[in-house]
Formats: sequence, C-alpha cells, structure tokens
Amino acid sequence: MSTSSVLGKDWVSKTYNEESVNFLKDNLNLSEITSKLIAIRKIKVADVNLFLKPKIKNLIPDPFILKDMEKAVSRTVESIQKKNKIGIFGDYDVDGATSSALLGNFFKSINQDVEIYIPDRKTEGYGPSKKGFEKLIRNESKLIFTVDCGTLSFEAINYSKTKNVDVLVLDHHQSELELPDAHSIVNPNRFDDNSNLKYLCAAGVCFMFLVALNKKLRDLKWFKDNNINEPNLLNYLDLVSLGTVCDVVPLVGLNRAFVKQGLEIFKKKTNLGIKTLKNICGIESNINTYHLGYILGPRINAGGRVGKCSHGANLLLSDNSKEIFKIASELELFNKERKILENNMLNKIEKNIKINRSEPTIVLSGHNWHGGIIGIIASRLKEKYNKPTIIISVENGLGRASARSVLGFDIGALIIKAHQKNIIKKGGGHKMAGGFSLQEEKISEFKDFINLEFSKIEKKINRTNNLFYDSKISPSALNENFYSEINLLSPFGSGNPEPRFVIESLELLKSSIVGEKHIKTIFTAPDGSVVKCVTFNAIKTDLETYLLRKDRKKINILGKLSLNEWKGQRKVEFIIDDISVNKANIN
Repeated sequence: MSTSSVLGKDWVSKTYNEESVNFLKDNLNLSEITSKLIAIRKIKVADVNLFLKPKIKNLIPDPFILKDMEKAVSRTVESIQKKNKIGIFGDYDVDGATSSALLGNFFKSINQDVEIYIPDRKTEGYGPSKKGFEKLIRNESKLIFTVDCGTLSFEAINYSKTKNVDVLVLDHHQSELELPDAHSIVNPNRFDDNSNLKYLCAAGVCFMFLVALNKKLRDLKWFKDNNINEPNLLNYLDLVSLGTVCDVVPLVGLNRAFVKQGLEIFKKKTNLGIKTLKNICGIESNINTYHLGYILGPRINAGGRVGKCSHGANLLLSDNSKEIFKIASELELFNKERKILENNMLNKIEKNIKINRSEPTIVLSGHNWHGGIIGIIASRLKEKYNKPTIIISVENGLGRASARSVLGFDIGALIIKAHQKNIIKKGGGHKMAGGFSLQEEKISEFKDFINLEFSKIEKKINRTNNLFYDSKISPSALNENFYSEINLLSPFGSGNPEPRFVIESLELLKSSIVGEKHIKTIFTAPDGSVVKCVTFNAIKTDLETYLLRKDRKKINILGKLSLNEWKGQRKVEFIIDDISVNKANIN
C-alpha cells in the first residue's frame, strides 16, 4: 500500500459483509449508505433498531444491580425523612460538575437542604480532602456524597467516620482491592461490581442512583405524603449527556440513549445555565455532541483549570439569571485565558524539550507548570505522537501529573499499580486518562516503570499509520438528505466514531484563514460542482501548504460531513482530516 497522504497516513477502506448490507436494505428498509455503515460496525440484526433508536426505557437495567446501591438509597431516604442536611463533594471537571448538579437539582426540587463543595485544584488537588469534609460537617451536613471521586479517598473518609458522618461514594474510577470505609460505594468499576456498566461516567452513575432513589421514595409514598411533585428525571438528561460526552466514555448501550434523549432535552432549554452559556458562545442551532465536547464542555472545564473551580457546578445549579450570566461570562473569559496558556506552554515544551521518539511513552516534567493546563498538553502530545503521555508539574518537591493514554493501554490500572509499588503518593483514573501525585525524586523511577509496563503490551496495540474511512462518495452527496442518512447513526463519539468519507479529484478554487488556526476552502469537482470545506487547526501543519496554494493539482480529501446552521440557513460542509495529492493507491 502506498502512503500518499500529506500527513503520512495510509488511507484504508473499512471492511464489511456485502450480504449483510443487502439483508439490511431488503428487510429493514434502510438506505444503501445506512446499511453499509451498520455492516461496517458489525451491529447484530436483532440490535439494529435499538441502535438507531436508543431509548432509556429499553436499555436501562435495574439500578439496584449496582453494588451498594440498595445501601446508598436506604441511607439517603433516612436523611430525607429526618430532613438532615446533605453535603455533596464534587470534582471540578465537567463530569464532576454535571454529577454535582444532578444531585443538587434533584434534592432542591424535593425541598431537601443541600450544600455543594467543589475543591480548589491548586490548593487541594483532586478528590475528597479533610478540608472539604470539615467545611461540610461544620455547616451541619449529616450525610456526604462524593461524586466523580472518592473511590480511593481513604484519609478523608476515615476523618468523616470519626465525626459520625456517613459518606456515600458515586464514582466510576477504577478501584484497588482495598476500598475506603465509606457507608457505600456505588461504582461500576469497583473490583467486585458485576453490573456490566463499566462504561458509565459519574453523571451516568448519579442518574442511576436517582432512578433508584426516586423509586424508593415513590414506593414509600413519600411524595404523596409530603405533597411534593415527583421529579421527572428525564428532564435531567441534558446534564447526563453533557457529562457523558465530555468525559469521553464509550457511546454504547445505555450511554447512547442518555446522549440521544439528552440532546432532545437541550431543545427545551430547561437549564438556565446551559441556555445562557449557549447564547454567550453564539450557538444558534440545536445543540449536538460537537457543541457539548468542543464548545460548552471546555468552557465549563475552564473554571477548574484557570479560574474558580466551583463555577462549572454553580452554572448548572443556579436559577438566578443575574448570577448565571456573571458565571457564564467569566467562564468565557477563563476559556480564552486557558487557550493562551495552553498555546504558550505547548510552544515552550516543543521548543525547549526534545521528545525522544524512540521511547514507548512520553513523560515530561517541569517546575511550576500550570496545573490546570497539563492535562490538555498531555492530550495534544498524545494525539500528535500516538503515545501514552504524562505531564508532571513540580512545585516544592511535589509533582502533580496528568496522564492520557492510547487504546489498549489502561492508564488507570497502571496508576493503581504504581501506587501499590509506592512509586506515587496517590492517584486514580480510568482506561484513557488519570492523574496522580509523586515526589520529584520518584519521577525517573515512574518513567522507567511506565516504559516497562507499556513494552509488555506494545505489540498488541495497533500503532500503524492507517487512517480508516467508511466509503468514497461523490461531491453531490454533500446535501441534507445524505447527511440525514448518516446522522441516523448518531450520537457519534468514543465507541461510535463519526463516519469518514473520501472525495477524489478536486481542484482548489479558493481558500482563507479563519480564527487564526483554521482554513476554509472551496474546491471544484470534475462535474463542475462545488465542495465547501473547513480544516480545523490546520495552520502550522503539513496541511497548510496544500490548502493555501493554487497549483491546479488534483487532490483527494478525507473527512466528515457537517451541517452548518447559521441565521436560519443550513448547508452541508466537509470537515477535512487529511488530504492526498494523487488519485492512485487509495485502497
């Protein structure tokens, strides 16, 4: 196979069974392209309708199959009946903010006194702390929830126990064999949970908890006896879908239904914080997964990275329009600051630090690097070099690290193993991302450890330069009808990648730089039709040269379809991921 791509990729067509395509067309009345995309994804015939039309009612299991769910619900009901104040300790990322808001909004709707505590990233770090629990207990919380954290929080939970305050953990991060002495730990990724719901994010776990709690209160006739309307949990799916997409968990099974139905809830504009942030961002169309993952999510995260860590949760919790506008405006400013810090730090690293391409992983450390940015830097370098990447910021002899991994290398499990070997002080995560702290003198030992661990499984990981696409299409396919056929398979994301297509033999007509990093292009096809495209983050890449010059060479483009909605107009565009300069050897 010839490597003809500008980015050095081999373009490879995904394989499928032609008989499956014909069966789907003939028996399920699906179009050629929809049938082909389903066949590529090897979805069983019996599951096709559920895949195309995922419904929570058809996919949600009994929430009590989760370990400790019964204990957690019973303890919560006890607090509600006694009208005891409930404390919620959440993480500062989007999953933590949405999880905190899910519980907070539910408890407020049933007139339950509740207090939210989000730790400061710089002074407290990740996860429950004695400081945070002290404040909640001092303010008379009689029960504490930890959301998107807590599975490895031995010290803080032990402290709470000495104060006779129970802790309920709602989390999804991986556990050790030893668990903290919490009242209950509801976590599909704890070592002894058999629910088969490991793919849920924390917001998904919290939703399952609310389903169970709602049912228990209903069975006890609590709503009726207290003259309180039972909350409609489906109205919280905007928060669940936001956490699910932004935490990049697989969009399979129940997660597909969460996101599919959650996107419908966004249309109702029930959450004032999301509505306000959407307006500030200038989103005029209906919200989709792109908006969640790349526009709204980064702004909600920005508070925890460079601003006020509690802003994300407070945006989603408050019903005060003046306060919400202030928070949303500040998050927009924080996000701009985050972008500047990110670019400066990335440029500094790539200019001053030589990355050894021969090593299996990337482990970089520096003094006083911005702790809120290192996770993004790890993601950028991981994407560029296709290697597990750990960035460590050292301050006063203590390193705080963010890790991002590649498919097939479980970074969460590795962090736990490193803790068991006393290489790191504390940490946690899941398969693709994690964080931890360690002494500066242990960094070299950690680097040797992760390189050794990765070398054990490196041969099993697909590290080729193949770039897979689903189908070749003609320029005439860039229309709303074809886009709608493709969109039947949405929501797209981790576990259900957006289909990629190839359009061949195009000639560059016009190009322009937009937003400093992106390039808009107009191509002409052999049949005279016009193809409008955008290439994100193309400036200062190999793509820039080919997209800005007009040398009349025929090129092929590989990428995805996008529906651009602006001021009432709708048009289908092509988002370019890669280009090649000749027609031959695309197999």
